[in-house]
Amino acid sequence: MRKFGFLAGVAVAAIALSGCSTSSNDTQSAADGSDGVVTLKVGASPSPHAKILEYIQDNLAADNGLNLDIVQYTDYVQPNEALNSGELDANYYQTVPYLESESASRGYQFTSGEGIHLEPLGIYSNSLTDLAALPEGGKVGVISDPSNQARALQLLADQGLVELPASGEASVANVKKLKNFDLVEVEGPQLVRSLPDVDLAVINGNFAQEGGLVPSKDALVLESPENNPAVNILVWKDGTDKAAAVKQLEELLHSDQVREYIESEWTDGSVIPAF
Repeated sequence: MRKFGFLAGVAVAAIALSGCSTSSNDTQSAADGSDGVVTLKVGASPSPHAKILEYIQDNLAADNGLNLDIVQYTDYVQPNEALNSGELDANYYQTVPYLESESASRGYQFTSGEGIHLEPLGIYSNSLTDLAALPEGGKVGVISDPSNQARALQLLADQGLVELPASGEASVANVKKLKNFDLVEVEGPQLVRSLPDVDLAVINGNFAQEGGLVPSKDALVLESPENNPAVNILVWKDGTDKAAAVKQLEELLHSDQVREYIESEWTDGSVIPAF
């Protein structure tokens, strides 16, 4: 699968990381002990992000001078807040549009790597087997955070349910509904649990997996990976003193071993390598 192109974050990442020394002295200064192994505290969503990091920790980290302390989060706000405050060395859970939106609104000074994987959005229902059967006055659940909401609305637009605005980021406030239904904003981790209360819900791949759904079987529609900017990335704070170790983790996340792990672990296509 080809790599996806990124905006300024990738170029900055390449410059920032390539300029960092990888000498034993630099590595040693960031290490926890005298063995030269650097511990990176990395925030991640439980699945698939933490699982991929656990694979690296169990199979690749030690041979590459790393020890990963993986901290799991079930929301989209705290991992960036923890990175910004210095509680984390990096996080792995978000897409480029989400990072750009949050950085603009919260003033984060972060750097991002290249795309690692895509979790396609899906439209799910407990009661319908066809989008055309959406009833008059029905309810459609969408995630509440702005950038993921815009992505969900794009999928609904692709299915002819809404019309996106001519400019600016789509939101429940500015799309034109092409049928008579209500858009209901739901926190990401609650989307699967909201299914009994809505007719349809657009659910992110990681939340679908955590909720026991199988995208290839349970989704009425799945997002296409073709030219999709919503790949997931490793993110770290500008100027980190563990830049060499972060570069090493970034390389491992794009290794042949990790690609093969993703393809073998998620055979239903719910997680797709983006490199």
